[in-house]
Amino acid sequence: MNSIPTSAEEAKKQARLLRSKLKEEGVEVSHSKSLELVAQQYGFRDWNTLFARFGNRPVRDWQQGDRVSGLYLSQSFEAEIIAVKKIGDGWFRLTFQFDKPVDVITFEGMSNYRSRTSQVIGPDGTTREKTSNGRPHMVLDI
Repeated sequence: MNSIPTSAEEAKKQARLLRSKLKEEGVEVSHSKSLELVAQQYGFRDWNTLFARFGNRPVRDWQQGDRVSGLYLSQSFEAEIIAVKKIGDGWFRLTFQFDKPVDVITFEGMSNYRSRTSQVIGPDGTTREKTSNGRPHMVLDI
């Protein structure tokens, strides 16, 4: 199973593509039926259930100079966004300059402080990449 779409816009785009591909194969389906099929593909009962997962939250557009806080490798931080590159529907590659360097090693007796990092952040304010304990590398307070 593919990863669940990160926004309603992404899911609708998939539904349009599905409908188009089915039409090429001689199978006509309505737009609402293609939405239902996309939702079921991801294990949801219907489109409304999938749509509820996204809520009515707008897709965030990050800007250079924005101030953010959150967790990076489970460590609290505050930072300024110093570079922004939009890479997809609600996804951005952001470069952060931490106000105070963040120790990224959790082993006692060892430290490695980082003052800057670049991360790909999704519409929910988290990275896809996860640590060995299953937590996202970065979680922004939104």
